[in-house]
Amino acid sequence: MSESNTPKKPAGDWHRADVVAELHKAGWSLRKLSAAHGMSPGTLKSALDRPWLKAEQIIAAAIGCSPETIWPNRYAKRHFTPVCRAVSANSLEFRPSRLASK
Repeated sequence: MSESNTPKKPAGDWHRADVVAELHKAGWSLRKLSAAHGMSPGTLKSALDRPWLKAEQIIAAAIGCSPETIWPNRYAKRHFTPVCRAVSANSLEFRPSRLASK
């Protein structure tokens, strides 16, 4: 048994084949869904590889779930709120540089 050193995609996001399969189960293809929304037939295909909010919402609605369910990693990045560490009053006071005294 050998282990692969290739980096793996983060767990959680559906594989593109799974998204297409779910669309087919719901009676849609990506081309039909694109055309139904007034887009060029191949337009929604790009949402399988790259984040695109509008396309993700259209695909998820056709499947019958939320986009966050299909692409949790994309939405985790979108809803990320940075946590800032608390700043004390002492750290805000002016401290002249040591180089300035030379």
